[in-house]
Amino acid sequence: MNNPFIINTYKSRELFCDRENELQLMLRNSINHTDMTLISQRRMGKTGLILRLFDEIATVHPDIHTIYLDIFSSRNIDDFIKLLAEATMKSFKPKTTIGEKLMTFIKTMRPQLTFDNITGEPQLMIAYQSPHEKEYTLRGLLEFLDSQEVPIIIAIDEFQQIRDYPEKNMEALLRTYIQQTSNLTFIYCGSKKHLMADIFNNEKKPFYSSTSFVSLGKISAESYSSFIQRLFNEYDRDIDVEAIDFILDWTRRHTYYTQQLCHTIFADGEHHIGISEVKAACEQLMQQGEAIYLQYRQMLTVKQWSYLIAVAKEGTVSQITAAGFLSRHKLGSASTSQRLADALCDKGLLNDDISVKETTYSVNDVFFSHWLERL
Repeated sequence: MNNPFIINTYKSRELFCDRENELQLMLRNSINHTDMTLISQRRMGKTGLILRLFDEIATVHPDIHTIYLDIFSSRNIDDFIKLLAEATMKSFKPKTTIGEKLMTFIKTMRPQLTFDNITGEPQLMIAYQSPHEKEYTLRGLLEFLDSQEVPIIIAIDEFQQIRDYPEKNMEALLRTYIQQTSNLTFIYCGSKKHLMADIFNNEKKPFYSSTSFVSLGKISAESYSSFIQRLFNEYDRDIDVEAIDFILDWTRRHTYYTQQLCHTIFADGEHHIGISEVKAACEQLMQQGEAIYLQYRQMLTVKQWSYLIAVAKEGTVSQITAAGFLSRHKLGSASTSQRLADALCDKGLLNDDISVKETTYSVNDVFFSHWLERL
């Protein structure tokens, strides 16, 4: 039996929870050729929403072509070009008109073309003689796509990764080439909010004020509750309302962790699910992650580890320099607290959720946070 609670990718609109407002906004922007910046915490469902958008576009606007690439693993402009070329080849099948033109163009890059043994997806290895040749290849690929005279949407996930490239002109280079296109629409996605904000909101940067912003928050408790109830019932499982409430409270309605917990509960095979079954699944997930959590401890200083525990025990902290928080957990001075929070945010272990009123800190991994609460 297929588990309906998907944790790795998008499968179908029936197994996708809500995001209707964000979907309609992004659909409208896509149709009207408006570039977008999509920002949220990691694992809040950005990729799923993009693929849900592409699914909707394929249904209502089949004339629009879509390309998705995740550049999280990229280290430089070479990797960026490789990932963009591979994603383009995946999007346009070889026997289509554009696919045939694409293969002809790809050959001009003098690549070594292989295919993944497991997925069968094309993989490229491109040799460059100079940095100028890399820039020429990137521009040529974007110009090729633009010249097809069909609307194409390109979604670039973890876009802030370009800030780590050794090529310091990458932002200016991309912005220059993108400005020269007329048939391409871009969706820039990122999970490091401060970096994405600096890329698109800093008036000194090339991408300043060039996109429409879409922020991804938590799905409402009502929508998620109905979704969970429906999927369990469709597979002849009965789940108590109190059990669903516990799930949403324990996972803090964070998309990935809610899906992961429900996935585990469903996999356990019980036909009636109450709070005791949910708690057993929670315990199971924390035990599974314990080896990784102990590795985190080895990576951190004693003060950083103690600080993570303090934040976990609080759940969320909006005033990390407040006397009450510092004294409760023996954390020292306000400046020390701020320094530790910044360091742990840089390591990706703490999340800083910035709003108009305040910045709220929490342990990034919800399951890890609950594990730390016990220490």
